[in-house]
Amino acid sequence: MEQKLKSEFTKQLILDESFKLFYQNGFKTTSVDKIMNATNLTKGAFYHHYKSKRDLGLEIISTKLQQRVYDGMITPLYEEGNALDLLETTFSSRLKSFSLFDKRHGCPMNNFINEIADQEEVYQIALKRIIEEWKAALIHLLERGKKDDIINNSISSSAVAIYLISAFEGVRGLRKLYNDDQILDEYIEGLTLYIRRLKA
Repeated sequence: MEQKLKSEFTKQLILDESFKLFYQNGFKTTSVDKIMNATNLTKGAFYHHYKSKRDLGLEIISTKLQQRVYDGMITPLYEEGNALDLLETTFSSRLKSFSLFDKRHGCPMNNFINEIADQEEVYQIALKRIIEEWKAALIHLLERGKKDDIINNSISSSAVAIYLISAFEGVRGLRKLYNDDQILDEYIEGLTLYIRRLKA
């Protein structure tokens, strides 16, 4: 039992430290050696849990990245309340909640998409799964808003969902270019104007 707990702790440490390094420095430039230096573990400990950095990257996507998107951008969309208010609050509150580190380094999922999604199909599939679940949550909320006569029935819920995701991910990337939050404030202002146009 003690050995099992130690093994689980080791694996979690590798996940935590590699996520930090991938987020800060990029996936491609972060070697297994750098991860092991950060964890103070041996390479043997790494290869006990993962066959390769590729396998580690897939687990980072399916755990760390997915959890971030679920907690911040998917779960809130299933809460009770006015659909338009939930849309605006979810996107604007998430932006306002980011630390300075998060703002300077952008969205870790989007960083992965830009860096490795076109390299291997397995990465593409894993990252696309997160986007599709986010899109599905948005469509669900938009359709609920239509039934509640809050959202205009003539709009395409799928098109709005993709637009909202793309705009959010885009401004996360753009913020890396600036030293202050003005671009985020302007995004939130534009988001409010856009969401008002969805009203029934």
